[in-house]
Amino acid sequence: MRIIDITQELFSCVVYPGDPAPVFERVKRIPEDMCNLTNISLCVHNGTHADAPRHFIGDGKAIDEVELSAFYGDCTVAELSGELTAADVAPYLGAERLLLKGTLTITPEAAKAIANSGVRLIGVESQSVGTEDAPAPVPLILLGAGVIALEGLVLSEVEPGEYTLCAFPLKLSGSDGSPVRAVLICK
Repeated sequence: MRIIDITQELFSCVVYPGDPAPVFERVKRIPEDMCNLTNISLCVHNGTHADAPRHFIGDGKAIDEVELSAFYGDCTVAELSGELTAADVAPYLGAERLLLKGTLTITPEAAKAIANSGVRLIGVESQSVGTEDAPAPVPLILLGAGVIALEGLVLSEVEPGEYTLCAFPLKLSGSDGSPVRAVLICK
């Protein structure tokens, strides 16, 4: 079995503009102390992370309320680029979990096609399924339909194809998102 780590390293990760960067602090050190102990401070949307509906929908499900089965199972990796239309994503909409490799923008049209298709989780390499200049429309469409957004993936070494995805969020009661350790298992 081959496992491919598709997670950003947290303390050197790309940070979405305006979000606080993660901080690492060693509060105990060997040999001065009997153990090493680390304190971290981070935004739940730092690095590779999952967005829960609550990220953009006030009464949406929090990350601890999302079915864990969305984060594990058969997954298609597709390589695309540019502004995606419904026609661009149509060949991949039979997947339950779809990871999009490449420099791309999910348009509202493509988001509606994804939301209406039965896709449970959509993943991208950028820090958001939305854009910096219009961050809300695409997440509102996807999260409003219960499609989980997996963001900040590292797919540069991944070939398009079929895999098993494992990307469980932390159990953060009431949170709008969570860091994840995302891996693909080769079939």
